[in-house]
Amino acid sequence: MFDYLFFDLDGTLTDPAEGITNSFKHALKYFGIEIPSYSILCSFIGPPLKDTFKKNFAFSDDKADEGVAKYREYFSTKGLFENSVYPGIKELLARLKGKGKKLVVATSKPEDFSVRIIEHFGLALYFDYVCGSLMDETRTRKDEVIEYAIERCGIKDISKVLMIGDRKHDITGARKTGLKSCGVLFGYGSREELEEAGADYIAADVGELEEICMKEQA
Repeated sequence: MFDYLFFDLDGTLTDPAEGITNSFKHALKYFGIEIPSYSILCSFIGPPLKDTFKKNFAFSDDKADEGVAKYREYFSTKGLFENSVYPGIKELLARLKGKGKKLVVATSKPEDFSVRIIEHFGLALYFDYVCGSLMDETRTRKDEVIEYAIERCGIKDISKVLMIGDRKHDITGARKTGLKSCGVLFGYGSREELEEAGADYIAADVGELEEICMKEQA
């Protein structure tokens, strides 16, 4: 069975849409860029911020760094708490913890922000570690975060680890590091996106996610 459960944060534990979209609006207004539709803004949830500015707005490295700084200007004081825990997640974490599972947050969001969010929403008591990126925009790729989490936990047998997330980056990061992965459909990635990325399991809801977390491996 899986002994360690690595959870993505945005779109997996919490719904961060309001705070993230407002933070992007704040940054884009600074640059005088027309604000995209809400659905497009929501598609930015998951990938590293700098990559999003470069890919979607053709920012140079330096301009992308400035974009990240403007985004965080709003996010660090307001956006991180414009957020909500998905229904059933607290109960799921409590049950998994009660059954002896080691729970870890593995997110591309900066670790400092992630710790504040987890504590604010009363989730900190369920997690052994919160592992994220650094504020200088390093360790942002999901495989880098996963490797860091594995090292921090002192895990020797990675077959005992399941990575859980809602976007393709969670799945590809797991594949690069040799982990099994589970995509969730209550976040911001589609079934097609998760299947194409190579998810080993897909959970439509929190109930299915619990079954997968507790299943015996073949």
